[in-house]
Amino acid sequence: MSYNTSLELRINDSIAGLEGVEIKKMFGGVGFLIHGKMFCGIHKDYLILRLSEDDALTALEELVNSRPFDITGRPMKGWVMVPPPGIPDDGLEFRMWISRTREFASSLPPK
Repeated sequence: MSYNTSLELRINDSIAGLEGVEIKKMFGGVGFLIHGKMFCGIHKDYLILRLSEDDALTALEELVNSRPFDITGRPMKGWVMVPPPGIPDDGLEFRMWISRTREFASSLPPK
């Protein structure tokens, strides 16, 4: 199964013009990286968000049917999978979540 390309376009629109962003094919989908650190991505129809542990808990509460990111049997702390019903349609809320992920990844120490 391929990944949701319309979701990819929405993410591209929300990050247009940002420096240091790169897009890579990964885990059967696509990952969005800032300065080499993934901040969000798409796996099948799921929006993947990388957040602080507090923001991840907020996302799990606020975004419908969201769950911890787990495609291998080992959930990753701070990572959230959001299915289509939970992905905000409102451009402002969507951009806010993408911005949170980008800010968090940018705050991490260099590799």
